Amino acid sequence: MKIFKFGGASVKDAESVKNITRILQQEGTENTLVVISAMGKMTNAFEEAIDAYYNKSEELADKLVFIEDFHKTIIQDLFDNEDEIHKEIEILLGELNWFLERNTSKRYNYVYDQIICFGELLSTKVVSAYLSKIGLKNNWFDVRNFIKTDSNYRDAKVDWELTQEIISNTLDATKLNITQGFIAANDTENTTTLGREGSDYTAGIFAYCLNADSVTIWKDVPGVLNADPRVFTKTTLLEQISYEEAIEMAFYGASVIHPKTIQPLERKEIPLFVRSFVNTKEPGTRVSKGARLVPFIPCFIVKKNQILVSISALDFSFMVENNISYIFQKLHEYQLKVNLIQNSAISFSVCIDNKFNKFDAFYKELKAEFKINVQREVDLYTIRHFNEKAIHDIEAIGTSLLTQVNKETSQIVVSSNE
Repeated sequence: MKIFKFGGASVKDAESVKNITRILQQEGTENTLVVISAMGKMTNAFEEAIDAYYNKSEELADKLVFIEDFHKTIIQDLFDNEDEIHKEIEILLGELNWFLERNTSKRYNYVYDQIICFGELLSTKVVSAYLSKIGLKNNWFDVRNFIKTDSNYRDAKVDWELTQEIISNTLDATKLNITQGFIAANDTENTTTLGREGSDYTAGIFAYCLNADSVTIWKDVPGVLNADPRVFTKTTLLEQISYEEAIEMAFYGASVIHPKTIQPLERKEIPLFVRSFVNTKEPGTRVSKGARLVPFIPCFIVKKNQILVSISALDFSFMVENNISYIFQKLHEYQLKVNLIQNSAISFSVCIDNKFNKFDAFYKELKAEFKINVQREVDLYTIRHFNEKAIHDIEAIGTSLLTQVNKETSQIVVSSNE
C-alpha cells in the first residue's frame, strides 16, 4: 500500500494532469491512494473570493468568474464536449454559489472552510475523470466522509479513533483511490481544514490508518533541499534525513514537509519520500527512522514577514513568571504563532507569525499594561547544523536584530537592507 500526494504545482494545467497519469503508470496503480491539492494557485484565488464575499466587495463576481474559467479551460484541454466531467464541475460550482447565496454565518473561519474546500473537490474531480478517460480505473471519494475532526475551523484537530474506524471499515485500499488533501469534516458534517499546506498531513493520516508501506510527496524540487531555492541561489539535495531532523526542520518552518505530517509516520515507521514530478526517475529524499543527515551540511529555513515584539514592564520591574504566563495566554487567545522566544531580566521578546491578522488587537490589549516595541516585516532565518560561514552569510543579508543559538540551531531575526 502506497500513498501519493500531489500539490497545486503538480496540477496547475492540463499538461500537469497528464504528467500525473504518467507518474501513476510508471509507479503502478494497485494499492495506491492519491491525495491531491487544489490546482495551481487556486487556494489563493479562493481566499481572495472569500475575502471579497466576507467584506461584501463588488469584486466577488469577477473572482468567481476567474475560478470558473480557470477550471473550465483545463477541462476543455483534456476532455470532449460530451464528457460527464462538464456536468460534475457545474454541479460543484452550483453548490458553491448555493452556499454564497444562503449562508448567514458571520464567523470568518467557518465561512473560509466551507468555501475553500471547493478547490480540492474540483481538482480531484478533474484528475479522476481524466484517469478514467485514458483507461485507468479509479475510485474518487470525498475525504470529508473519512477524516473527522473537531470544529476548530481552519486548524482542526483530527479525531483519530473515529477516523481510524471509518477508514479501516469502509475504504477499499486495493484500488486506485483519488481524494482531497487539506479538508475534513466535523460531527455536524460541516467542512473543516487541517491548516494551510495540510494536504501532506492528509497523506500522513491515511498512511497511518492503512498501515501503508510508504508515502511519496511529489514536488517541483528534486527532494528536500538544505535551503529554499526561491530565496537562496545555492542549494543542495539532502539524500536522507531522520524523522527527528524532519520534525525539527518542519517546526522551524521548512515548507517542503508539513509540521504535522511526520508524527503519524514516525509512530508506525512508515518511510516518507520527497520526489520530483519533473524528473520522475530521480530517487529524491528519504525520511525514515534513524537515518542520519546525508550530506551533513548547514540547513537554512526562512520565515518572511514576521513581527518582532519586545515587551517590558512599565515600571522596569523584572519580567517574571506571572508576566510571561499572561503574555503567552494572550498570544494563544489571539492565535499568534511564536517562532522564537528570548527573555532577559527586564524584557521578553518574541518573533511571531500573524497568520490570522489578530496582532493589532493583541497589541491594543497589552499596551495598557506593558511597554511594547514592535518591528514589522522582519525575516527569521533558522540555521540547523550551523557553522561560522553560514551565520556570516545570513548576517550579511541585512541588519541583525536578534540572535539566539543552541547546540544545533542558530536563529537570526533580520531587517532587510533593501
